[in-house]
Amino acid sequence: MELRGRWALVTGAAKRVGRSIALALAERGANVVVHYHTSTAAAAETVGALEALGVRAFALGGDLSRSTEVERLAGEAEARSGGLAVLVNSAANYLRVPFDHLTEAVWDASLDTNLKAPFLLSWSVGRAMRARGAGRIINIADWAGERPYRDYLPYCVSKAGVICLTKALAKELAPEVTVNAIAPGPVMPPEDMRGCVRFLAEEADFTTGSTYYVDGGRLIA
Repeated sequence: MELRGRWALVTGAAKRVGRSIALALAERGANVVVHYHTSTAAAAETVGALEALGVRAFALGGDLSRSTEVERLAGEAEARSGGLAVLVNSAANYLRVPFDHLTEAVWDASLDTNLKAPFLLSWSVGRAMRARGAGRIINIADWAGERPYRDYLPYCVSKAGVICLTKALAKELAPEVTVNAIAPGPVMPPEDMRGCVRFLAEEADFTTGSTYYVDGGRLIA
């Protein structure tokens, strides 16, 4: 897919990995919708950095734990961009709670933001992409979805769900829309992540339903 002049929505793009992904797509000529939750100033700074690369960008706020906010985000991003070509579900929370102190609220907070929101965005945007005949959805998972660790049970379950969601969405949206996931590990150089996103968005025409582990080999160590 030629990215130049097309629009991408990246959730959690104001800071850290999401920001890096947004910049990587912009470097290839993509315009970017920068989603943020509470980081208004950081989102504005990211928009400025994207525009400095010669692309168009704007920021949209939204609480991904609330389905009404997710639906509004999807609708507004589609309307203001004229139609998204790429969706990157990057935003997530990372709640550390020992097993004996877990609560239903912690479970809901993890699953709503990390799994339900990517589903709702992909369901809405993915159908629009399919109707237009093309699109790319990239979900950011985690190696913890394959190899869970202590004190993060709801988080690990949410990321395992993202991996399965990726496969199920790939079947539902084929052949027009490809859906793949990236599962970073705890020692992941940002450049490797950026390169994988660019590959899946721009070059991987015959790849869907796959999860790419970018973890320096830690999963098999």
